[in-house]
Amino acid sequence: MSSDTTMPAPTTTETPDLTFAELGMPEALNQAIADLGFTIPSPIQAQAIPALLAGRDITGVAQTGTGKTAAFGLPMLAALDANLRETQAIVLTPTRELAMQVAEAIETFAKHLPGMEIVAVYGGAPFVPQQRALGRGAQVVVGTPGRVIDHMERGTLKMDGIRFLVLDEADEMLRMGFAEEVEKVFTAAPTERQVALFSATMPAPIRRVAQAHLRQPVEIAVSRQSSTVSAVKQTFAVVPFRHKVGALTRVLATSDADAAIVFCRTRGAAEEVGSALIERGISAATISGDVAQKEREKIVERLRSGALDVLVATDVAARGLDVDRIGLVVNFDLPGEPEAYVHRIGRTGRAGRTGVALSFVTPAERGRLRGIERTTRVTLEEIEIPTPADVSAHKSASTLAQVSERVGAGRLSLYRGQIEALLATDELDPLDLAAALLALSVGDDGPKARAEQLAAEAERDEAKRLAERAKTRTNDRGESRGRYEDRGERGGDRGGDRRGAIGTRYRLAVGFTHGAQPSGIVGALTNEGGLNGKDLGKIDIFPSFSLVDIAAPMDSQTLDRISRARVAGKPLRIAVDQGPAPRRDSAERPGRDHAPAGRRPAREDRYETRPKRQRTFS
Repeated sequence: MSSDTTMPAPTTTETPDLTFAELGMPEALNQAIADLGFTIPSPIQAQAIPALLAGRDITGVAQTGTGKTAAFGLPMLAALDANLRETQAIVLTPTRELAMQVAEAIETFAKHLPGMEIVAVYGGAPFVPQQRALGRGAQVVVGTPGRVIDHMERGTLKMDGIRFLVLDEADEMLRMGFAEEVEKVFTAAPTERQVALFSATMPAPIRRVAQAHLRQPVEIAVSRQSSTVSAVKQTFAVVPFRHKVGALTRVLATSDADAAIVFCRTRGAAEEVGSALIERGISAATISGDVAQKEREKIVERLRSGALDVLVATDVAARGLDVDRIGLVVNFDLPGEPEAYVHRIGRTGRAGRTGVALSFVTPAERGRLRGIERTTRVTLEEIEIPTPADVSAHKSASTLAQVSERVGAGRLSLYRGQIEALLATDELDPLDLAAALLALSVGDDGPKARAEQLAAEAERDEAKRLAERAKTRTNDRGESRGRYEDRGERGGDRGGDRRGAIGTRYRLAVGFTHGAQPSGIVGALTNEGGLNGKDLGKIDIFPSFSLVDIAAPMDSQTLDRISRARVAGKPLRIAVDQGPAPRRDSAERPGRDHAPAGRRPAREDRYETRPKRQRTFS
């Protein structure tokens, strides 16, 4: 396809209040939208859907939370053939979390399109199930650049049938250094294809991508929505991941809210959390994108009527949800974007009521929290998670509040007689007896409750330690505090486990003689290891190996996944670096695989996670 560098002025004209039914989509898609309870498209949807249905390429300036997934997902599905068992569309996303969310949303839109299959491909997940889904002829692939290219190179993803390409969050893709991977995907796709490019901003590098790969695109720009949620008290608590379910249980047990909604990032996480709450005796249910509409309606009606107290949901499933009883929103997982946070907490504080929003933040996620605060223009209040003792105190207070009413109701002679008999035969203090009865009524049997309390206090202490450690590794903007800020702290032996301001130094079994590039290493670490860009410090690439500073601690399973990942066709085989740092101004030690004497890594081999050092689209 020949490129056209003509870039029309952005389309920002206000669109009249059209309904989805008036946008010209197939009836199956209109039915899916109706099932979700939507009638009026958002501004980005109202402008993008008609243009894409007409076969035009588009660039959209829009943030997450404005409805852009439906803006490209619905017309994309309209352009595909469900009877043709081959990959016809690729959606590129910068992170695996976003890939899962987008795939789930598109699955929801395609529920009335028999034979349409959507597969999410991303690092950190088994390769074979993805390969099988592609082999079955999944029409839509949503994935991260590294894993998409991995499938392309292995021949499991055929590109000759591609008719629709989407680049989602292009500016984030640029920031993470995926320029070369994006270029590979666009180059491998047929020249006759339709392209939708979405970005929160439109800097010059993104415009160059549009000029190179889009044909006379329609430019659409929508303003950032208002982020004020004045009726909601916004709080957060630092909770290590493995303690989240226990923390959530205690939060729900001490909340005075009529009902609560718990947001998880993915469908699988929502189902696991919902099951865990039910096992703990909490009246909970889960809804996600694959829950049938009738079942969804039943669950929502139970929530409205009071038969259900807790709903665990994904962002997609909670769209259009309006229940006045919801007084608490818990972000079990932080959303991918601040705008999605605004949508989530907007589920409470309705109909003139006030609400509370609580976000669980892992010690490494405080930078993302700062982004939410900048978007909402609200400083979130940090709170501590209730302990089992707090839960018991809350339950006992609730029980005591009902005593007067119960005394007034009468019919206590049976219980008075039993208590009188016990006091007559046992030398019990009446207050001890009353306290024991109250403890038993709230499930406090003594030894077990004490053990649970001690465990909770240990969890709280651990969270504080991890949070303090994370603070030393992040600046006020949540950026990685690596070599570019703490150069003075790098003296001494740098072998082994080097925690502190720069985290741990790891050794990778790929170097520039193998063809390793910074973008490939960053992609492997973020996709296979689930890391964020802020977790990475400086990367030094040498002839046969590379060294990278990683702030976030990694368990053995994560290291194993990263070790199996390939960069330049070679497995990374990551391990904590046990040797001294390579000296760039003296001969390397005998037997070490470090750089030759006096050699500084070439400019293109040195990579830092600072914005000014990011690789850009060409």
